[in-house]
Amino acid sequence: MAAGAVLLGVTSGALGTFAVLRRQSLVGDVMAHAALPGVVGGYLLAGERSLPAMLAGALVTGLVAAGLAWVLTHRLKVKSEAALGTGLGLGFALGVVLLSYVQRQPGAGSAGLESFLYGQAAATLRADVLVLAGVAVVGLGVATLLFGELKVATFDPVWARARGHRVALLDAGLTGLLAVAVVIGLQAVGVVLMSALVVAPAVAARQLTRSLGAMFWTAGALGGASALAGALLSAATPGLATGPVVVLVASAVAGLALLLGPERGRAAEA
Repeated sequence: MAAGAVLLGVTSGALGTFAVLRRQSLVGDVMAHAALPGVVGGYLLAGERSLPAMLAGALVTGLVAAGLAWVLTHRLKVKSEAALGTGLGLGFALGVVLLSYVQRQPGAGSAGLESFLYGQAAATLRADVLVLAGVAVVGLGVATLLFGELKVATFDPVWARARGHRVALLDAGLTGLLAVAVVIGLQAVGVVLMSALVVAPAVAARQLTRSLGAMFWTAGALGGASALAGALLSAATPGLATGPVVVLVASAVAGLALLLGPERGRAAEA
């Protein structure tokens, strides 16, 4: 459980850096909630509890919801918050309907699909940790390889476009990385709370660092430490859910950084 929590925290924290800097935190929330129908769909297609299938389904439906919000905003001129709310609501509602249907089927109760709502780190198996490790390596590896291009697209997309960078493709890549960060933590933290774990470590790292590279790895370290602390605290208290504790620890770290951060915290302004 602890190994899975650390993988979750490092990956979501580091990749959440781009969501915070690009002001796409709500996009992460949309993809987290819209991942639920993908989880259920992956279970139905696999015919059993297969974490790779369910995470793949979550990735697809999360990206579809983000794409729907983009179309509503940029093509149909719907206000951004309304578009994001539409994607979030439709995705989550569809997921709850599918979950209710599947839970009435024989043998579905043992699949533990309801744990994806609020998370259940104790349900993570050794095989699941290997899957999470693979997803983490791919997500962090892609971000590292394309770090220079992603940095330019994040801070100055106009200049990047003038320099010949494919900004639209990089935007899609950043959305994909954010989706990876969301999907990797669904089983441990759940669709309701996952966006907080993507955002909180990056917010904390923003107050402690001056460069994107430092922020990226600091956010990963803070996310991993928060996840490990939350896992240990929940293990020491029987019946205490791991996911919410992890989010509370990460939020507390972000709050302390906002108050005491030497770079941008309130202490630096005093």
